[in-house]
Amino acid sequence: MSEVRPFLMFQGGHAEEAMNLYVSLFEDGEILAIQRYGPGEPSPEGSVLRARFRVGGQDIHCIDSPVRHGFDFTPSVSLFVNLDSPEELDRIAAALGEGGEFLMPTGDYGFSPRFAWVNDRFGVSWQLNLA
Repeated sequence: MSEVRPFLMFQGGHAEEAMNLYVSLFEDGEILAIQRYGPGEPSPEGSVLRARFRVGGQDIHCIDSPVRHGFDFTPSVSLFVNLDSPEELDRIAAALGEGGEFLMPTGDYGFSPRFAWVNDRFGVSWQLNLA
């Protein structure tokens, strides 16, 4: 069976910090697997060679890229999250917005009674919707 999963490539060694934030925000959040670079490998020892974590029932893969690229995350691709309560949406939006940038501040945009779109401090884009 084929599987499609999001894959996040972090630059500057932020994969583990981002994973820890994300899993702390969701009830089912957990780091499922992590493999680290060792001595003499292309990234700093201890940084994330590959990892897998779960948030909101979705498994996501990530790495710390050993190469600096001329590109990074873009809001053209985002993680869309349906949330059950306004309080949960506000809590997650505030946490993701800390050090990040709101593209659409939390509000009623007509298509949803409560919605926020935020790029977190790592550049990952999240659309938060009240289900």
